[in-house]
Amino acid sequence: MLVKNAALTTVPMTPTIGSRVEIGVDALLSGDHADEIKALLEERGVLIFPQIDLNDEQQLIFTETIGTQVDEYVGYMREDGERERIFKVSLDENVAKTAKGLQNSFFWHLDGSMQEVPIMASVLTAKKLSETGGDTEFCSTYAAYEALPEEDKQALEGLRVVHAAWALQRNADPQPSYEDFVRQRNGPSRSQPLVWKHRSGRNSLVIGATAAYIEGMDYLDSLDLLIRLRDWATQPRFVFRHKWTKGDMVMWDNTGTLHRALPYPPDAGRLMHRTVLQGEEPFA
Repeated sequence: MLVKNAALTTVPMTPTIGSRVEIGVDALLSGDHADEIKALLEERGVLIFPQIDLNDEQQLIFTETIGTQVDEYVGYMREDGERERIFKVSLDENVAKTAKGLQNSFFWHLDGSMQEVPIMASVLTAKKLSETGGDTEFCSTYAAYEALPEEDKQALEGLRVVHAAWALQRNADPQPSYEDFVRQRNGPSRSQPLVWKHRSGRNSLVIGATAAYIEGMDYLDSLDLLIRLRDWATQPRFVFRHKWTKGDMVMWDNTGTLHRALPYPPDAGRLMHRTVLQGEEPFA
């Protein structure tokens, strides 16, 4: 259904997730529609601003109209001691020092799953595209939970999942050296509820590639449930796939979605600029 007001038009991309937002740059940066955009983000999970082509300064201004922009999730310390406010998403190590670790972005995940309070949302602008691959997929973990049979919801009540860096790394490196394994094992980990009971009254699934095991459950039974829930949440009815055009800006609710990039060649030159919004709600 097309939704219009004087400056903003939205069109749902699928029944459960994603809306295209048509708005002028000046209206977007004014902040006059920030509350409306934030409410739409929570409702739809993913917002697409097609070919709006913001520069870095404009992207930062927009991000700060929605909430508090934070650097610590999106960059690294430069030689001058300052943090990068814009994180360059690239598989080219000459462009991004974090390029090697970005291989993990090919797996379904939410950002900050090993934090007490994850980031609220990310904003990504397409600067250069790969000729092949590189689409981004999102799934609604709200809609996935809401569609579960009642007996499954009851079975998930009270379960907790350990999210760990080593669980994420094993996807990209299933046969690490012992030295790498020890480093991965000593990385961050945190126990989180399998079902996040949000302040809004809605519930979402806390799953993805960092989910290592369910506490108090046989390991294989634990993997059985986690894989089954991942497949449930990422079935087509809960997924929106965005095929990028240069200049597109996409914003997603990190607290109610999983996302992944579809593989593309490391030398493709694909480049995205990302900002993130400080989290407002702890896992509960």
